[in-house]
Amino acid sequence: MANTETALKEALATIEGASAAALVDYTSGMALGTLGGSKTFDLNVAAAGNTDVVRAKMRTMEHLGLKAQIEDILITLSDQYHLIRLISGRGGNGLFLYLVLDAKRANLAMARHQLRKIEEDLEV
Repeated sequence: MANTETALKEALATIEGASAAALVDYTSGMALGTLGGSKTFDLNVAAAGNTDVVRAKMRTMEHLGLKAQIEDILITLSDQYHLIRLISGRGGNGLFLYLVLDAKRANLAMARHQLRKIEEDLEV
């Protein structure tokens, strides 16, 4: 079992092209842990903004009567991928992992696979 800091370090170390990672509480919009980012990319602002994305998708699914659970949400920019992975087990209700990837270096399928493994090992 990995704690937040260990999980974020693992994400940046093992996922090719990863430049930032955060564990976010989407009920409050607060980042519970962050790693990476830069002066021009504030992870706390990104965490709060992506909370709105998660909430909007959940509302839409509710309005549509969809019962499936969200595994992840992908946002593609011209030079980055932003991957949001909702935490499904062991007290993770209301949390998501947020990962920023360099689109030129990242293998999206492998990033999703590795982030899923990190999420399974995360103890919150």
